[in-house]
Amino acid sequence: MAQDVTIYITDRNGVKHEVQAPTDMNMNVMELIRSYELAEEGTLGICGGMAMCASCQVYVLNDVISLERNPDEEAMLDEAYHVQENSRLGCQIHISEDLEGLEIQIAPEQ
Repeated sequence: MAQDVTIYITDRNGVKHEVQAPTDMNMNVMELIRSYELAEEGTLGICGGMAMCASCQVYVLNDVISLERNPDEEAMLDEAYHVQENSRLGCQIHISEDLEGLEIQIAPEQ
C-alpha cells in the first residue's frame, strides 16, 4: 500500500514548509509545490512539466536523491538563471517512497 512521504520545501521567501506528498498519484515535485501554493501563481511550472522552461528549478539540500540529470533537464538548466551544482527541475523529480526526508529550496524566479 502506498503511503505519503514527508518533504521539506523552502519557498522563495526563505520559509521552510513540511509537506506530505502522496506516492500513489504519479505526481512530481513541481506539482507538489503548486498544490501547496508555495510559489506565486504563474511563476512555477509554466511549461506544465515538460522540462522546457526551468521555472520549477529547485536546489536539492540533502543526499536523499541523485543530482544526476536526464539530457532534457541538463539542456534546460544550461540555459537557465541561478543554476547551482545541486539544481534540478522539480518536474523531473517524481514522488516516490524514496523521497522521504527530501529537502529542497525553490530557486529564485527567472
